[in-house]
Amino acid sequence: MEADNVNTGLVTHDRDLEQILALQQRNLRFSQDGFVTVNHTLEILQAFHTLMPSVVARHQGNVIGYALSMPCETRQLVPVLHPMFDRLGGLALLSGQRWYVMGQICIDRAWRGRGLVGHLYATHRACYADRFDWLVTEIAQRNPRSLTAHQRVGFTEIDHYSDATDEWSVVGLKLNDTR
Repeated sequence: MEADNVNTGLVTHDRDLEQILALQQRNLRFSQDGFVTVNHTLEILQAFHTLMPSVVARHQGNVIGYALSMPCETRQLVPVLHPMFDRLGGLALLSGQRWYVMGQICIDRAWRGRGLVGHLYATHRACYADRFDWLVTEIAQRNPRSLTAHQRVGFTEIDHYSDATDEWSVVGLKLNDTR
């Protein structure tokens, strides 16, 4: 998919993963413009990619946005996410459904507001709707920019909870929904 000379597609090599990490590092701190909360390593991203390639947006060959793919098998790779996978596995809506987690989404600050979130998720749908029914993720309530962006592209809240670190909205996107 192309928009404004941006291509979206699956991760193809370690250079993509290294650029994901660099973008992640620039967005770990809290900001009203959006932020990410989990810091991954190259080894973890390589393991994710082996199980299920993530989706990236590239401009002139450089990653300017990403949406990490995390099937249930990735649960063992990131211990801090065990409670999230446990919670999702217990949701009635997802019972008997094929689902995976979008582990983190981030758009480079210079590219925000150009519809890239929608393009990343359209690519997720195009690549994975034949294997999965739902794409789900958690969003911190203190990240209103992300909540709004997800609502805009069709995610709906399927759960809400608080833990020791934050208040969370669990949102899902039905992948085979053609609306």
